[in-house]
Parts: sequence; C-alpha cells; structure tokens
Amino acid sequence: MKDHISTLEKYLTPHGLAKLLAIPNRDVHKFVAKAVALCEPMKVFVCTDSQEDIDYIRRTAIARGEETELAIDTHSVHFDGFFDQARDKTSTRYLVSKGESLGPQLEQRDREDGLSHIQKRMKGSMHNKKMIVRFFCLGPLDSEFSIPCLQITDSFYVAHSEDLLYRSGYDYFKRLPDDKEIFWMLHSSGKLVQSVSIGWQKRGVLIDSLANTVYSYNTQYAGNTIGLKKPALRLAIRKANREDWLAEHMFLMAVHGPGGRKTYMTGAFPSGCGKTSTSMIPGATIVGDDLSYLKIVDGKVRAVNVEQGIFGIIRSVSKKDDPVIWEVLNSCEPAIFSNVLITEEGYPHWLDDGRVMPPRGVNHSGPWWIGKIDEHGEEIPMAHKNARYTVNLKNLPNLDSALEDPHGVEVGGIIYGGRDADTWVPVQQSFNWNHGVLTMGASLESKTTAATLGPSGERKFQPFSNLDFISIPLGQYIKNHLKFGKNVSKQPCIFAVNYFQQDENDNYLTEKDAKRVWLQWMDLRIHGEVEAIKTPTGNIPKYDDLQKLFKETLSQEYLHEDYVTQFTIRVPELLAKIERIEKIYRDTVPDAPAELFTLLDEQRNRLKEAQVSFGDHIHPEKFV
Repeated sequence: MKDHISTLEKYLTPHGLAKLLAIPNRDVHKFVAKAVALCEPMKVFVCTDSQEDIDYIRRTAIARGEETELAIDTHSVHFDGFFDQARDKTSTRYLVSKGESLGPQLEQRDREDGLSHIQKRMKGSMHNKKMIVRFFCLGPLDSEFSIPCLQITDSFYVAHSEDLLYRSGYDYFKRLPDDKEIFWMLHSSGKLVQSVSIGWQKRGVLIDSLANTVYSYNTQYAGNTIGLKKPALRLAIRKANREDWLAEHMFLMAVHGPGGRKTYMTGAFPSGCGKTSTSMIPGATIVGDDLSYLKIVDGKVRAVNVEQGIFGIIRSVSKKDDPVIWEVLNSCEPAIFSNVLITEEGYPHWLDDGRVMPPRGVNHSGPWWIGKIDEHGEEIPMAHKNARYTVNLKNLPNLDSALEDPHGVEVGGIIYGGRDADTWVPVQQSFNWNHGVLTMGASLESKTTAATLGPSGERKFQPFSNLDFISIPLGQYIKNHLKFGKNVSKQPCIFAVNYFQQDENDNYLTEKDAKRVWLQWMDLRIHGEVEAIKTPTGNIPKYDDLQKLFKETLSQEYLHEDYVTQFTIRVPELLAKIERIEKIYRDTVPDAPAELFTLLDEQRNRLKEAQVSFGDHIHPEKFV
C-alpha cells in the first residue's frame, strides 16, 4: 500500500491525490499507481462528477487541438488519422491462458506474452502528456445492472466523448463495497503529430478478461479507445456467462401501439445496418441505440441501456429520413463530430446528407476539394464512410422515460437484422424462442460496412450481431441464450428483419420508413392482435394487415404486387444459407449445441417440401 501511495504522490498534486483517496477502494489506488508508473505522464488529472471538472475536459480537448470548435459553439469536430478510421478487428486480441481457446473466430494471444508486450509498448507512452483518470458506471446507477468502470487515457477527446456517452460515476465509486467487480481501461494515443496518432501500424487493443482490463494504444478512433464501449462489452459477456444473464449488442426502444401502450423491444444489427435509425423511428421512444444488458426478474426479461449517449454513424443522416437526429445535430445541444467535412464557415457536412456538396473544406485527409486523390490515385470522398456523431440521449425529444430506471424495462420482442440482398423477407417471427435464437440470431449474416477496417460489401457470418465481441466460445454463448429462454416464464417474441432486399438491378425493394410498419406489426403480434402466415422459416404478415398499417402509419397505399415481391419465399437462397451456416458451425464451432443442427435440418426439410409443391420462389399466400 505504501508503495502505491508513494507512486501516486510523485505524479499527483495534493488536490488530485485527495480526490483519488476519497474513493476507499484500494484496487482503484493500485490500478492508477501501476498505470502512472508504466506510462510516466507529465501530470495526472483526476476527474470527479463536478461540472467544473467536466468543463475542463472539453476546454482542454479544444485547447490541445484534439477537437476544434465549430460555428455552433457547443459543437466540435475531431479527426482521427487517415488510417485510423474504424474498429481494428485484427489488432484486437484476447489474452488467454495456456490451454484456453475462445474459438477460431476470435484473435487471441498468450496472456503472459501479451502482458509483457503491453509493458514494452506502453512504457513511457505518456511522456509530456497529461493522464486523465475517469470514473463511470455502465447501466443505471445503484442498480443490479450497474458495472463500475475506471478509464485512464491521455486523450481529452476520449474523455470528452465519454462525458456524453456514459453516466458519471465518481460519487458512485465512493460508496462501492470493496468486493464490487470493476472494469478497468488503460489507453494511450501514443506519439501525436498535429494531435493525430501516427503509430497506427503498431496500434492494438488487448483484452485481459482474467483481470477485467482493456489496454489500447497508438490509436484514437473511439471504437478502439473508449473502453466502456465494445471493449467493455467483451468483459460484460464473460461476466454474464458466469452470472446467467445476457450482455448484448442491442438497441432498446419502445414501440407505441394502440391505446397508447408501450412495448419495449431490443434489436441486434451489425454496425451500419439500421440499428440506430430503427431505435430512432418517428413515433417511438428510445432507451438506447447500441448496448443492452438483459436479466430475468420475476420470470420476465428486463433490460437496460448500458450507455446514456449515441456514438452513431452519420452517413445518410438527413432531414427527410432522420428528422430527430437531424434536429439535434443542427441545434445548440452538445455534439462531437468525427471525420466529417468542415466548411470554411465552420459547419459539418457528411456523405448522403441531402445537401449540395461543398466544393472544399477540411476533412480527415487535411484540406479537401472535389477531385482530391490519395497516394493510390483514388478519389478521397468528402467525408469518411464511417464518420460519426456523439450526443447525449438526454438531449433527444424522443427519449423514453425509462432510461435511468434501475429496474430496467420488460422486453416484449427481440429483433435480429443485417444487410441481406436476396434471402430473408422484410419481417418474420420465429415459431418459438429456440427457433428464433438458432435460425435467426445464431444464423445471422450481413454484408460488411465501413464500421470496421477491411473491404466492405462482403457477406459475413455475424451471429447475434455480436461475433466481434463474444469473449467466450461461441457454442457456449449460444447455449447461454437457450438456457436463458428456459428460465423465463414469459418469453419475448423473436423477429428477423431485412431492410436491404434488392432486385436484379440492385434497387432496394422497401423504403427506409417501411421499418415503422414492420415494428407496428411486431407490436400487434406480441399482443396477439393479428394472425400470421406460417412459412417454412417463420411467421410473416398478411397483406391486409400490412395494407392497413401502411395507411395508418405512413398514409401510404401498399400495393399487393409489392407485398408479393417483398415476401416471396426464396427457397434456393434460403437453402444455400442453411448450407453455409451449417458448414461454419460444423467446421469451426466444436461445442455448438446439437439442437442447432436439428432445427436447421427441420427448416431445410420444410423448404424442400414447399419447393416440391410450389417451386423455387413461392408466392407468400400459397402458405395460407
């Protein structure tokens, strides 16, 4: 203990040390002392929940050039390096003990070797920089869902982002019992040139799940550096595995149905596949757009939003399609933009925003003009495809009142969706919990987007929209979902959606606002107020019900020919999907539950029987 205090006294001012020691947990003191001894910062700033401390974080982010103020003085912009624009999956590795494996889907590294690597990589990484010590809480404060988190970083942009995204937890830490489990995060941007990390070739995110610790270095992109985001999800999945609950890559929202009722639904979509836009649907209310914890309380599934802000993809956000977010981003509410284009007047622009493209400005490549090319002769777009915005949910007019409810909300429906041009119908309901978990959640595929490094547009296996973050063997993760359902007396309905159906000319078959109708239909199904057509893969809507919902919800006529095109059962494509999914599980997931193969085989047989009777592409009303 004395060694830790002497180390802290060397780096902290008396005022800063007093703020830290006001937290009685000795593990907190120990972690901070080890971090300062390793990273050797010039100074250490301990941030409390006070507005004075929080304001200091933002002012310093701007003063140091990590952010630049915009024309609206509550807005700022941050630019990541040209090659540091998304989550780096290949450089994100789990540290595993000898003899342990999390499965071939995940990058792994020997724990002892990884910890030694961290010591070398991060030694002295904060020379001439200030270390920031932050305290937050995942989930509502003082709740059975709460997980305290300590984030250490040398990036004021990271610290400022977390103020918008998470619940301040300094006072919460002061009343923690000694045995409360804590998540620990240590990040260093590494060497900076013009406030940008230049060591991107040697960046890394290492996750030591045995010690509940995440290390990241030589990177500034928020998905790699904000420990409470996807890195903490990886830790939470292991905690949930031990404690029999679920930590999920899911939004949480309330669909407002007939008579003013609210039905809460979660939804798992890979990044860039409509997750945030679904949670922000006009007429609904949002609890969260990205991460949820699900627990069983009195036999029912209840959920909370892990966060209290949005780190959202800004591409295609427009006044027409996303009116709520558009208004917030053009208001005086605090916002951070990243990797967008900034005009000379100080206003942000982004791809597909519905406005005339400015001829010039500043973006992640530096000064930009129409026609600017990179070193390979490729034209640099106005803004990055994965450009983002960060806002606090409390500034949204459509925020649901349950955001801070420590008991969470009862979940009525769970939705799975991804980018799928040719296989799934726009919306369908599973036959039961296991059918939904296995043929929808565990069988999810999606085309890749710019949210992760690597080529876009490739069809990838993406079970539960969570493969990148699953920190236990995939088979065990699936078994946990099956077990979870068995322990629930009132199981949520499970749905699959597909917003990205295309015709032979690559035109989308549904408009963006059609998802409002699919959600209203789900609400009616959850409450048993409409019937459905049973197909080989799930229950789909009847035309008359959708025709009525399109009229009531969107004031649109819904043509029968559009219904037939959208809900045609595409047997060859569905059979091919089963073959792909089955092969992946047989080849790479040795602990996959036997029931997965049983249900896939049953679905294959139903499809083949229908194919014999009706052909390859089946009119949906053939199943009536």
